Amino acid sequence: MKTLCGVLVFCGFTSVGHAEEPDRTKIPLPLPEFEGKIGKTYKESEAAWQNPVPAPEGAPNVIIILLDDVGFGQVSTFGGLIPTPNLDKLASEGLRYNRFHTTAICGPSRAALLTGRNHHSCGNGFLMEWATGFPSYSTMLPKSTATAGEILKCNGYTTWWYGKNHNTPDWETTVAGPFDRWPTGMGFDYFYGFNAGETHQFYPVIFENTVAVEPDKTPEEGYHFMTDMTDRAIARMKFSKSVAPNKPFFMYFAPGAMHAPHHVTKEWRDKFKGKFDMGWDKYREIVFENQKKMGIIPADTKLTVRPEWVPAWDSLNADQKKLYAALFENFAGYFAFTDYEVGRLLDAVKELPDADNTMIIYIAGDNGASSEGGPDGTLNEIKNLNGINTPIEEILPHLDKLGGPESEPHYPVGWAWAGNTPFQWVKQVASHLGGTRNPMVISWPAKIKHDDKPRDSFLHLVDVLPTVLEAANIPMPDTVNGIKQKPLEGKSFLASFENSSFKGRSEQYFEVFSNRSIYEGGWKANAQHTFPWRQDYAPGNWDKDKWELYNLNEDFSEANDLAAKNPEKLEELKRKFEEAAERYAIYPLDDRGAARLAIPKPPVPGAVEGGDTYVYYAGATRVAEPAAPPMKNNSWTLTAKIKTTGEKTEGVIMGFGGVAAGIALYVEDGIPIFDYNYFEEHTIVKGKKALPEGEVTVEVNFEYLGKKDEAGKGANITLSVNGEKVAEGRMEATVGGRFGIDTFGIGEDSGQPVNLKYKPPFKFNGEIEKVVIKIKK
Repeated sequence: MKTLCGVLVFCGFTSVGHAEEPDRTKIPLPLPEFEGKIGKTYKESEAAWQNPVPAPEGAPNVIIILLDDVGFGQVSTFGGLIPTPNLDKLASEGLRYNRFHTTAICGPSRAALLTGRNHHSCGNGFLMEWATGFPSYSTMLPKSTATAGEILKCNGYTTWWYGKNHNTPDWETTVAGPFDRWPTGMGFDYFYGFNAGETHQFYPVIFENTVAVEPDKTPEEGYHFMTDMTDRAIARMKFSKSVAPNKPFFMYFAPGAMHAPHHVTKEWRDKFKGKFDMGWDKYREIVFENQKKMGIIPADTKLTVRPEWVPAWDSLNADQKKLYAALFENFAGYFAFTDYEVGRLLDAVKELPDADNTMIIYIAGDNGASSEGGPDGTLNEIKNLNGINTPIEEILPHLDKLGGPESEPHYPVGWAWAGNTPFQWVKQVASHLGGTRNPMVISWPAKIKHDDKPRDSFLHLVDVLPTVLEAANIPMPDTVNGIKQKPLEGKSFLASFENSSFKGRSEQYFEVFSNRSIYEGGWKANAQHTFPWRQDYAPGNWDKDKWELYNLNEDFSEANDLAAKNPEKLEELKRKFEEAAERYAIYPLDDRGAARLAIPKPPVPGAVEGGDTYVYYAGATRVAEPAAPPMKNNSWTLTAKIKTTGEKTEGVIMGFGGVAAGIALYVEDGIPIFDYNYFEEHTIVKGKKALPEGEVTVEVNFEYLGKKDEAGKGANITLSVNGEKVAEGRMEATVGGRFGIDTFGIGEDSGQPVNLKYKPPFKFNGEIEKVVIKIKK
């Protein structure tokens, strides 16, 4: 005990609740020692509360807003033609950054953002759906790379995560857990969102903390996940400040937008009718001029040329122009709607008692604009991700579904290229700035004065966490929960808030899907390898990749390849990449696309590995695809023991997948029906009469016609009731990769339905004793 300025202090804590700074290098921080007195009774004792360690004095509220799949040339704030007035307004109050970088793909970008380490360093070299059994690619975030949520929570913050979580291996997302790699296990007090790269915005697969929940409205009643998560975020933020106004919060606000599926109502889509009829070539020219006039890019920047993989807009026929423009109008409507919802959150922040001490970091995209819609775009992007493109003549007749619950739309490659103006390439292509450079805006009224000139510091996602920690006066801990931490690989750019000449990083590597690059001191060497719209294409031959060389100090857009003029510099940088590859565990390079989707993933922890029989009971729902039975590219039987009421029986016995693709066994008017949705081509195998009342056994026998290791081949299907065949069918092709963004369940089809003829969850109204699925290996 000592006296400080006339106030008694015990073990670093003052009697009026203020503290000498505790040692924050090891978290969680213990309660202070009890400094009262304990006698035999309360009469001889003196109480003294052991209060938890608060956040440092003056620590700001922090909101990180991270959009998905946004190009550098899409938002109006950075010269794009999609109006984002709320992002514009935020920028008018703070700072814009025009040399901010991501990893070129969503899950790895999010891992880098949350941990302050490079994506390979924290096991997220690529996406969980494409995970492989190598430490850098397992997507199993190690405990040695604690997240911003864990660090801030242990330092007196309340922490919330809304929206997308693409950093939990999906074989760990069942009711069996483990939950230590869920948001609530990574340091967040509260999570409301989805555990995947995307979700259906009208029929989302939502979890609250670790419990599956269903939307409280239907799409027809106005439900949309973007509105739902914004409502939740605003309500909790206001509630928290009502009960604990002095406690800072950290909110990670990560909408599914602007990732496909691009779901929005006709009202928003119609705002952009005809707005993009000029096509993608003219779009780029307009945006490029806007960017120069606004000072977003240097006046001497060159507009990179149209590549051979994008056709000239003027060369397209009328049907192509109609479809491509409509798909981008839909995307723009979705974006405008998203900006509106984010605006509601920003308006709510201004009502807080400490609004001025709220730092908002708004990152418009976790990678560049996405080309995963393929050459023609699509109304079923899951089909594209399985390596199957849909001909335009098959898309146009269904254009009335665009943006609605029956669609999963994505625009074509040309709009992705234009969306990344003035750069080359697109999402996934980490070698070039079109994949890795994204707009960022930061506002913090208490500390930042608006400057209309963008900051041009070379920054990366790994730099965000160090900046937040410095702003809050919190050190990066040496140990977290007793585990020694890997050093941060990012550096704070807090100084850039006041110093407009702050330079940022001197070196950074990039690698995704074997597309790779190294930046050092203004120079950048690039090797492009794979094509994002060709998930069936694995070129190999890494030694034959063409390396390019750019001087970004003189060439903002990577327009002037200097490899031939300066081979010595190129070789120097290639050596630098090799050094980075060893340092950050980038190897082994793997360029397989859709083939990696079919690689067996680990079983649910605690499951019988290598088993061929799966037994489920009613209520077994929300099982992620890799954790479900391997019913693709295999023969199997499904046996359901149920009790019925005859013709009155209805509902789903087993549902797997959704609108894009999936399978369902259900009963309608007492009649059993098996439906295989092959990318919206439904093979229906239906009984001819109602099930008998009482105990019934319904069996589906699925005979896969492909050989071992052959994916997507056909099948013969037989439906039986009480051992008697009642219907049969045949398919010429089946889904070889993934059903998509929904889950497996028994007794209902939660989330999006496999067949829109019934309304989800279409719960089975009889009794399910059990459902047994046996895989024939």
